[in-house]
Amino acid sequence: MEIREADEYDIPKIVKVLKASLGEDQLELSEKVWKYKHLENPFGKSIVLIADENKETIGVRAFMRWEWQFGKEKFQALRAVDTATHPSHQGKGVFKKLTLKAVENSKANDYHFIFNTPNEQSRPGYLKMGWKEVGKIHVGIKPSFSFLKFKNTGKSYEIRKNITNEHLDSLCREWNNKLAAKPGLFTPKSAEMLRWRYEENPLQSYEVLADNGYYLAAYVKKRGSFKEFRVAEYIYDEKLLSKKELKTIIDRLVSNFSCQMVSFSPNLLKMSGKKGHFGPVLTLNTLNVEDIQNEEFLKLTNWNNSLGDLELF
Repeated sequence: MEIREADEYDIPKIVKVLKASLGEDQLELSEKVWKYKHLENPFGKSIVLIADENKETIGVRAFMRWEWQFGKEKFQALRAVDTATHPSHQGKGVFKKLTLKAVENSKANDYHFIFNTPNEQSRPGYLKMGWKEVGKIHVGIKPSFSFLKFKNTGKSYEIRKNITNEHLDSLCREWNNKLAAKPGLFTPKSAEMLRWRYEENPLQSYEVLADNGYYLAAYVKKRGSFKEFRVAEYIYDEKLLSKKELKTIIDRLVSNFSCQMVSFSPNLLKMSGKKGHFGPVLTLNTLNVEDIQNEEFLKLTNWNNSLGDLELF
C-alpha cells in the first residue's frame, strides 16, 4: 500500500471511492463538490492523502483548511472531513494509516490544531489517535411566535444583499475586532469567506440577507413535523442596529418560512430561549501550540463559534 498526496488529476478516482464507500443518500458526491470544498476554500487548499494498491486508489483522507483567532493571535487549523475506504479493502487499517500520516504532515507543516465533530461510531477511533473531547457544542433554542402554525409555504431560499463587498468587509472587520477583544476562539470573517461558505455552497442552500449593519445566513432543518430555523451566521454592528431590530429581522424570516423553532449560537447572538450543550461533540488534536493554549482550547467556554463554523458541509 502506498500513501501519497493527491492532486487535481486524482479527483475522479477520489469521488469514485467516496461513492463506493458512502453512497449518495445524504451527501452529494461529485467533482464539483470536491473542488468547492478542497480547492476553492479561501483559507487554502486542503491536505488530501490517498492510498493506492496495485495502481488502484482504495482510500482517501482530507483535512480542510480553516482559521481561528484568539485575541490578536491567528491559528492555522484543519478540519478532519471527508474520508473513505473502498468496501473491498476495508479491514486493512486504511483509515488509520491515512489519518496518522495526514496528522504527521500537518504537524511538520506547522498547522496548529485539527478539529472536527465525529459521530459516536467514529469518535472512539479519533480518540485513540490522539484527539481529545472538548464537549458538546453550545446551542440556543427558542420557540418562535409562529409555533402553532404548520402551513407549508413552499418558499425557496434567496440571496438578498443590499450592501457592497467593501461595506461587508468593513462590517466583518468590526465584528472580528469585537470578538478579538474578548476571550475565546473565533473564525475571522470576510466577504470572500461568507460568499464561499454560504452563497456558493453546492451542498446546502441558505437564506442570505445583508444590509447596512448586518449579514445573516440561515436555513430550515426539518425535525419530523416541526421546522427549525437555524441561524448559521449572524454578523452585526450593535452601533447601527438595536437588539430589537436584530430580533425583528429573524422573526420576519422565521414567519416567512413558517418555522416553529429557532436555533442559534448563544455566544454570538443574545436572544431569549434555552441555552445548553445540545450540539455534536467537538474534538481537538493540538499539534503546534503551547501547553497553556492547549488547556484553553480544550475548554468549551473558549469557543466563540457560529453554528456555521462547526456544522458539517
